[in-house]
Amino acid sequence: MPGGIGEENLPTITLPYIKSAREGVVRLGMLVEKYGTYETNGVAFGDADEVWYWENIGGHHWIARRVPDDCYVVQPNRQGIDHFDLADALGDQHDYMCSADLAQWIRENDLLMDMPAHEEDAGETVEGLPRYFNARIAFSTYTWLDQLYNAPRKWYLCRRLTPSDARFAGPAPAFGPESLDIPWAMRPDKKLSASDVKDLLATTYDGTEYDPYGTKGTPATRHQYRYVGIDRTSECSILCIRPNAPAALRGVHWFAPASGPFNTAVALYANVKELPAYLDTPTEVTTGSLYWNNRLVAGLSDPQFFESYEAIQGYRLNTMAQGYQSLRETDAALEKLAAEGKANLDDMDDPTVIAELERANQALVDSVQTQTRALLGTVLDQRTVTMKNAFNMNDH
Repeated sequence: MPGGIGEENLPTITLPYIKSAREGVVRLGMLVEKYGTYETNGVAFGDADEVWYWENIGGHHWIARRVPDDCYVVQPNRQGIDHFDLADALGDQHDYMCSADLAQWIRENDLLMDMPAHEEDAGETVEGLPRYFNARIAFSTYTWLDQLYNAPRKWYLCRRLTPSDARFAGPAPAFGPESLDIPWAMRPDKKLSASDVKDLLATTYDGTEYDPYGTKGTPATRHQYRYVGIDRTSECSILCIRPNAPAALRGVHWFAPASGPFNTAVALYANVKELPAYLDTPTEVTTGSLYWNNRLVAGLSDPQFFESYEAIQGYRLNTMAQGYQSLRETDAALEKLAAEGKANLDDMDDPTVIAELERANQALVDSVQTQTRALLGTVLDQRTVTMKNAFNMNDH
C-alpha cells in the first residue's frame, strides 16, 4: 500500500475480519506493522466485554490499552495513552498490547523522555527498559496548539464527569484548561447514559468564561478555545453495546447529525439491513433530510441562541426519551415473540427480528421527522420576529 494506511482505510480493513475488540487491536496492529501509516491516529474497539484504545505512534509502530471497566476516556486530537506496562504488552497482553519490536524501537531512538526514578528505585526492566513508562511523554506532542485546541476539551469534560476530583478545584487547580497531563482514563462520579454522552459532546464549555454563547468572561475568553460541540461537526455517533441484551438486539447506534448544540440523537437498532431514508444526507439542501434540517435549525438559532434554547432543549429531550421508549418496547415485543418460538434473538440474521428492528427504527425516525419540522418552523418564526424588531428599532 503506497504511503501506508490512512484513517479512511481503517473501517474497511478491520471490521469485516474481526469478532471482538481484542481481535480488532491485533489485526490493525498487524496491518500497520506490515504496511505502515502516513499519519498518527487512534481507534477505539468495543464489544460486550471490553473496550480497547489503539494508537499509532509513528510509521510501523503502535500501542494499545484496555479501558478499565469503571472508567471513561476523553480523547481529543492528540495521542493520549499515558501509563504503559511494557511487560504486559510484550507478554500476557491482559491490559496492554504493542508492536512486536517496540522495545527495540524505543532504545534505538532514545524515546523514553519522562524523568527516571532514582537509581535505587528503578524497579523492573523489560529488554533493558523500565517496565512502566509514560507513553504520552514518549510519543506525543506538547505544543501550544495542543494547549489551545486539544487540552481544554479534555479538561472540561473530565471536570464535568469527575467533579469530585480535587485536582480540578480551587483558585489554583492542578488541572486547568491548558493542562497536558490529565490522566488518560478517569473514573466518573456516576454511571453514564447515552443522554449524558450526547450532552457532553454538544457542550460549548457551558457555564464557564469560555462559552461562546455565554455571558461570563470577555469576548476574548469566550472565543479562546476550540469547544466540543463545534458547528462544523458533520455527525456524532454514540455506539452502545448492551451486554445484558440478546445478541441480535445488543447494538444501538444513537445518531446525531450536524451541529451538537442544536440537534438530537436518534436511537437506532444497529442489526438491520436498511435505515430510514430521512437519515440520508444528499448533496443538495433539503428538508427531507435530518442532517439538512438540523443544519437549518443551527443556522437560524446560532445568532439568537438563548431565544431558541428552550425549544431546542425540549426537542432533544422529547426525541431522546422516545428513543429510550422505542428500545424498551421493541425489546419487550421481541422477547415475547421469542418466548412463543417465533423469533431467535441470538441469531443475528433472523428475518423476523431484523424486520421488527427496521420497523422500530422507521417509526421513531418518522416521529423525529415530524418534531424536527416543527422545531424548524419555531426557530424560523423566532428569527423572523427578531429581524422585525431589529428593523423597527432602526426605523426609530
